[in-house]
Amino acid sequence: MALNIVTDTMIPQDTPPPDRRPKGFRLAMDEVHTWCGVIFGSLLFTIFLMGTLAVFDREIDRWAQPHTRLATPAAAGNPGPSLDQALPLLERLAPGKAASWLIYPPAERTPTLRLGWSGGGVERGARDLHPATGELLPEQGAALGTQLFYPFHYSLHLKWLDLGEWLVGLAAMAMLVAIVSGVATHRRIFKDFFTFRPRKALQRAALDLHSVTAVFALPFHFVIALSGLIVFAAVYLQPAIAWVYGGETAAYSKEVLSRFSRPAAKRPLERRASIDALATQARAHWAAAGQPGEVQLVIVRQPRDAHAVVEVRRAYGRRVALEQGTLYFDAGTGALLHAEALPAASRVQRFIAGLHLIQFEHWTLRWLYFLMGLSGCVMLATGSIVWVQKRAQRHARLGWRGASWVQVLTVASVCGLLLASAGVMLLNTLPAAWWTWGATPLAASMRWFFGLWAASLCHAAALRHGQRHWVQQCAALCAISLAAVLANWAGSGDGPWAMLNSGRRAPLGVDLALLAVAAAAGYATWRLRHQTQAGIAPRPRLVAWRPLHWRTQR
Repeated sequence: MALNIVTDTMIPQDTPPPDRRPKGFRLAMDEVHTWCGVIFGSLLFTIFLMGTLAVFDREIDRWAQPHTRLATPAAAGNPGPSLDQALPLLERLAPGKAASWLIYPPAERTPTLRLGWSGGGVERGARDLHPATGELLPEQGAALGTQLFYPFHYSLHLKWLDLGEWLVGLAAMAMLVAIVSGVATHRRIFKDFFTFRPRKALQRAALDLHSVTAVFALPFHFVIALSGLIVFAAVYLQPAIAWVYGGETAAYSKEVLSRFSRPAAKRPLERRASIDALATQARAHWAAAGQPGEVQLVIVRQPRDAHAVVEVRRAYGRRVALEQGTLYFDAGTGALLHAEALPAASRVQRFIAGLHLIQFEHWTLRWLYFLMGLSGCVMLATGSIVWVQKRAQRHARLGWRGASWVQVLTVASVCGLLLASAGVMLLNTLPAAWWTWGATPLAASMRWFFGLWAASLCHAAALRHGQRHWVQQCAALCAISLAAVLANWAGSGDGPWAMLNSGRRAPLGVDLALLAVAAAAGYATWRLRHQTQAGIAPRPRLVAWRPLHWRTQR
């Protein structure tokens, strides 16, 4: 086996000698900040963008599934069908081996009555009912927000050994290190907040925008990264939990999470208690405890067994903490078996997790989360652009490929991820037979999503000269986003005025967001082409097939 040994004679002669003088604290933090961004920048942008979209995940679902575009329960003035009427449908729709049945009553952001099933080795499924009539609604499109974008935010859809959660956690740690080192690096951090020169050269304008967005949302970025780690503390502390509880996950769930379970009786359930009566009993229990609320979710565990348990969870309302006051009832007799009582440590964890997951009802804060998430995306993208612009000429001259790979990954993560997201949204407005090819809409959407993303990466790697990859992918993003809006209006019959007059503001908001993306991508295309036509020389070819050298430039 040959060894690739790099000697001094293999490095170009114009390579500057290494500076062996001890670095000061600020320069050391600058290097830490730089390498955190170079290594984790694309991954962090992916996580931030998917998290930003997940802020309005249920609204995206309603846009992609026209059959769910109903008036909210408050607007309709109808409490919806009886929850007991959902049980015969679940008996018929859910596979016999399903371990759990789920019933989601209508709510402001999800106006349909949703039935679901999972566990027991069966494929997870769901169907929607009309809240006024109780009729099954026809299936259209995929739940892109809650089943594609949101899981991608925290798991990257890598389920093997929880690999996705571990990668996201590693990126969150790098984000915290980059934030602290970035604050230590900038001596004029508050002055930079008021400095933005968009008409300057790309490197200067991108650096200004990087500083402005970083300082503007600095507390948010720190809290969102830290709280993200705390959300999945049980995943990252699995060895410690296994050591403390001896591998008894049931004991951990009972003591720390205050959950209840019991073994199956291995005999069928003869009669069922009324779900409506249990929901009424749960509301009374919550009101007596000083925490009134409506039912958000009903879960029937082991639904066909004599030891079936009905789990009733309270809606979050305006509460930040993810505490639902879960009650456990016997599915046969209706007797209360257990009431959730979290220990102090778990309540602190649920509060911090609530800051991250924003399940509470507050539209102003939800929009602020969305804007802060966008600022994080801009900060990460401009940081990578500055790094590439600063080093492109020198790396190309010396034959190093570091700037080349960072540029390719930046284009693929920024334009490519937006292209893939807009592309699957466009596909969900078209007839399913045109693009699903026999698969379910969700499975087909995931294949198209990753296929479009991979195509963007290949395109960025193939066009390594100048700014052609940026120009072409921005132009494609503009066209696809605009086409998605037009296809939605034509395919669903919901024009902007119709949605506004009928109170269906969620799909209208998604349309406006897509139009904003199209406008931004169109402006970026025009600006990049204008710079090229004005005589600004494109960057030289960045990929040189020589031994890979990663260097930083002070």
